[in-house]
Amino acid sequence: MELALIVFAPLVAAIVAGLGGRWIGNTAAKAVTTGALFFSCALSWAVFSIFLSGQHPAELGGWTEILSSWIGSGDLQVVWSLHVDALTAVMLVVVTTVSSLVHLYSWGYMAEDPSQPRFFAYLSLFSFAMLMLVTADNLVQMFFGWEGVGLASYLLIGFWYHKPSANAAALKAFVVNRVGDFGFSLGIFGTFLVFGTVSIPAILEAAPSMAGSTIGFAGMTVSTMTLLCLLLFVGAMGKSAQLGLHTWLPDAMEGPTPVSALIHAATMVTAGVYMVCRLSPIFEVSPTALATVTYVGAATCIFAATVATVQNDIKRVIAYSTCSQLGYMFFAAGVGAYGAAMFHLFTHAFFKALLFLGAGSVIHAMHHEQDMRYYGALRKEIPLTFWAMVAGTLAITGVGIFGLGFAGYHSKDAILESAFASGTVHGNIAFALGSFAALLTSFYSWRLIFLTFFGKARWAGSEHIQHAVHHEHDDQSELASDHDSAHDHGAHVVQGTAGYHPHESPLTILIPLGLLSLGAVAAGFNFHGQFIEPESGAEFWRGSIAFSEHLAHEMHGVPVWVKWTPFAVMLIGLGIAYRNYIARPEAPAAFVAMFGGVHNFLMHKWYFDELYGVLFVKPAMALGRFFWKRGDEQTIDRFGPHGAAVLVGVGNRVTARVQSGYVYSYALVMLLGLIGGVSWVIWWAS
Repeated sequence: MELALIVFAPLVAAIVAGLGGRWIGNTAAKAVTTGALFFSCALSWAVFSIFLSGQHPAELGGWTEILSSWIGSGDLQVVWSLHVDALTAVMLVVVTTVSSLVHLYSWGYMAEDPSQPRFFAYLSLFSFAMLMLVTADNLVQMFFGWEGVGLASYLLIGFWYHKPSANAAALKAFVVNRVGDFGFSLGIFGTFLVFGTVSIPAILEAAPSMAGSTIGFAGMTVSTMTLLCLLLFVGAMGKSAQLGLHTWLPDAMEGPTPVSALIHAATMVTAGVYMVCRLSPIFEVSPTALATVTYVGAATCIFAATVATVQNDIKRVIAYSTCSQLGYMFFAAGVGAYGAAMFHLFTHAFFKALLFLGAGSVIHAMHHEQDMRYYGALRKEIPLTFWAMVAGTLAITGVGIFGLGFAGYHSKDAILESAFASGTVHGNIAFALGSFAALLTSFYSWRLIFLTFFGKARWAGSEHIQHAVHHEHDDQSELASDHDSAHDHGAHVVQGTAGYHPHESPLTILIPLGLLSLGAVAAGFNFHGQFIEPESGAEFWRGSIAFSEHLAHEMHGVPVWVKWTPFAVMLIGLGIAYRNYIARPEAPAAFVAMFGGVHNFLMHKWYFDELYGVLFVKPAMALGRFFWKRGDEQTIDRFGPHGAAVLVGVGNRVTARVQSGYVYSYALVMLLGLIGGVSWVIWWAS
């Protein structure tokens, strides 16, 4: 029963806020949705604690709550049920914790928005769809949640529908994800064709027996399990923004910042990683599929990290960072370290949500200015936000030594060590690319901190800040006209932006930052045993993923230089960022002047958008224009509705001439008709 409460409480809240928001008001709508999420969060942690304690009577194998029958058609039998095991429990905690804190954060961030009930309803609808996805025990129900989070993502990205950029970003996310979802649906169809069921436990049990089998596809004979895994992985690539299907994620930053934290940092984009880990026994049957997952993850990791180094929009830096960290999770799964992949997913949820919400606090303080080139010297103006962002940066860069460190130190280092310990070619390549990406991660993360919180204040160049100062001056001038004593204060503000002082965010924003900071600091140290240690990890997962005790043992036996590599590259990245943005602020401009081609290549994001524009967008637009002009207007309309209308008009003009209104004209017609009739009768009689 508690599973049903966890999943459906957000849905009920979404319905109440979405349909009744006009009647109950903003505060009640926010209270209902936020309360429902905190209720689900409390129950989720209770479920998670059961698996941590190891005292459940079902021996932690998981249990299922059947709600009702759903689909019955021949061999296809789908039951609507909720399944929970250790993997699901981890995802329940991630989804509900981040979602509940984002709801609370949105009280302050969206306080001036006129459509708050709609926004909170969308947030809760997303949470319901994500919870439905992670509790599914069959592929059809998982696909229901999969498409549900896609719908909610579309609604939330385009929430500010009056902005053309937001509408374009929502449409782009929708279209790109349709490509991935098409692959996922083909994978589901193929899985049902091969196994005769969509039940995940039944499929996982039967998967090893399909090793070595082949199937016909597109006129070729291919490995059955490789084909199914690659089709399913295409779905994961779309949802988790892997290289090739990644272009929607940075543009999705057009949505409100709480949306970025909820969907594009900690929850929806991890659905692909969760799906691969949930179906890990299937992937284990196909080494080719695992190698593909590894290469795609490693390529995404390095691609996104390079692009993040040149971004100036604070949210886009963190968005590309998300792409890169998801790449780490995928290549961990590709080398068989599913526990490490889920561990990084778990810790990443805390520190990436913290970074996004911290960025939102900075944007809130800077009157919605997102360009870091117009920040600087903010650490004294918004100190609580500064320390929260520092905690998140220490976590994502993996600061730690001798077994003690922030969250990313435990999870990301485990991924790199597992990749090296796998002993495969693709594992070694992933280790090398992942290590270099860790250096870039340290560089762009500290670059963000230095540009935002250190150096000189560069607020004068921001149109947002100037507008805010002028607006404040106008308000104070009106006040001074009534109160002479306010004249001096108003005169102080008008001097450019010299009188502007960024303000710290309200408690509804700062409390989530504080709680997420605790996760960024302590989540890795407190839970690494359950996720990745050989004995305790096997005891915790209990078959919910294909946990390899052998790889977990090998991870601890890697050479010392492998263990120290993440720490060394972290220091190198920090040193480069300090030199370029603190010690020698002129160095970045000199680098751009010397390597303008490289900088331009990265600024254009490896030209993926331009390439897709040439290959897909322009041909699609040309084809659409052809069917519109040639097909619709000149063929269908010409010979269909428009042609019929023209014909009726011509007939109307002809009949109008016949209907002259004169009696002698009608008499002539009648006489001609009579003569014609008589002539026909005489002819017929003869």
